[in-house]
Amino acid sequence: MITNTMINPVNLVSGPSLNQLRATPAEATESFASYLKSALDGVAAQEQNVHKLNDQFLIGEVDENQVIIAATQAELSLSLTGQVRNKVIEAYQEIMRMQI
Repeated sequence: MITNTMINPVNLVSGPSLNQLRATPAEATESFASYLKSALDGVAAQEQNVHKLNDQFLIGEVDENQVIIAATQAELSLSLTGQVRNKVIEAYQEIMRMQI
């Protein structure tokens, strides 16, 4: 089974904790920024893994299936990152169009 390391499963049974509900805007921004940074670091790590596996494939240490699976995972993660970026830009533009 292929899993995406960027997205953590959401626990639907329990809602946000009381501490998360009381977070200040600065804390929420910092938390979101750290989440985005860790997600982008994960995409970069997947890309590095593909390069490492590709080099190992060239010298005959790994099977081509492992390289293809790693490349596909990295491609999907990068595609998801681009889609999230597009949605964030759309949301920002929508907020900027709002009249006060």
